[in-house]
Amino acid sequence: MRGLLIAGSAEATEATGARVELDAAWALNPRVSIRPERFGALAYHFGNRRLSFLRHPDLVKVAEGLAAADTVADALRAADVDPARWPAFRRALDTLAASDMVVRRETTTDAPSDLDPTESASPPKRSLP
Repeated sequence: MRGLLIAGSAEATEATGARVELDAAWALNPRVSIRPERFGALAYHFGNRRLSFLRHPDLVKVAEGLAAADTVADALRAADVDPARWPAFRRALDTLAASDMVVRRETTTDAPSDLDPTESASPPKRSLP
């Protein structure tokens, strides 16, 4: 199968340490705009001015679906990507992460809680006078 993405290289991914794990939550960077094309899409980052070519419509579906999915694996399933193709998609997502096109996002289990675990989550009840 031909590459899904034209941008960067494996060396760039290794240099930045960007590694997309299938069980992690990722999203398209809010500073990235995707323009659909016949071959897939163009992704432009307004912060670092990088341009990436997403060479397959399935990769576009996955990239756009990351924010709505709990994990990368869920986004791949939602886009109906055959599990045999997942390694190629992961490499493409690694390259997108290395260029800041996709970013890791916090999930509700990752986010620190402001509540003291000994306190109730509901507001205190008041008695009427």
